[in-house]
Amino acid sequence: MPVVLTETRDRAFVVTINRPDVRNCVDGETAGLLFEAVEAFRADDSLDVLILTGAGDPSAGSGQAAFCAGADLKGSASLMARPGAQESGPMGFSRITDLEKPAIAAVNGYCLAGGLELACWCDFRIADESSQFGVLNRRWGVPLLDGGTQRLPRIVGMGNALYLIETGVMIDAQQALRMGLVQEVVPRGQALERVLALAKAMSSYPQLSLRNDRRAAIEGLSLSLPEGLELERRVHEASLRDPAMAEGLRRYAAGDRPAPPRPPA
Repeated sequence: MPVVLTETRDRAFVVTINRPDVRNCVDGETAGLLFEAVEAFRADDSLDVLILTGAGDPSAGSGQAAFCAGADLKGSASLMARPGAQESGPMGFSRITDLEKPAIAAVNGYCLAGGLELACWCDFRIADESSQFGVLNRRWGVPLLDGGTQRLPRIVGMGNALYLIETGVMIDAQQALRMGLVQEVVPRGQALERVLALAKAMSSYPQLSLRNDRRAAIEGLSLSLPEGLELERRVHEASLRDPAMAEGLRRYAAGDRPAPPRPPA
């Protein structure tokens, strides 16, 4: 069985780390296949959203299920020895910063160390109630090399990020929700289905304006407010000319009001 599975669901591309016997830890082979999956998604114009998840039985709970428990420390040398690891990141794709389409993490069970870094690479995270998060590599002196020191503070703020990074504490899904690390918590075993539903809604929207909003938000983080506003204006020159926007306005004028997605109660 391949250690990384890929599947097309409507216009979503589901990438599954498939090493449940080691809680989906990533070795060199797995990292290489994850990189290839992200590049395949990038190149396929028929796909709008990448979904990253982990194999296993979500109903088993956090004691057995896992999104990804980090690098396979028994084979850690293979991560850095992988061709392209310096450019794309030891875990496969964490140093890719120019993906132009959304990515979502569907988390169940353990999301730890490098696995947490991969989840943070995604635009946002949906977790089931069994999920647990932490920088548990702290215990062995293994550093964050897949973007954790950069993305965690941007997602949860510096205090929360340093709390996780320095203490090595493990938190549950509800605390992760309070921090803003995850955006929704769903019942056990339902993270992937919820993400697929969100991805389907996202694919129904005009894509150019969605991707340009995403680009302006991400690139604007490193800019001053005036520079960010100029970036927003510039990237949306194309959005305003998009025929899909004209069609959307026509449907609005005709009374078409699709119901928006809503978070779980």
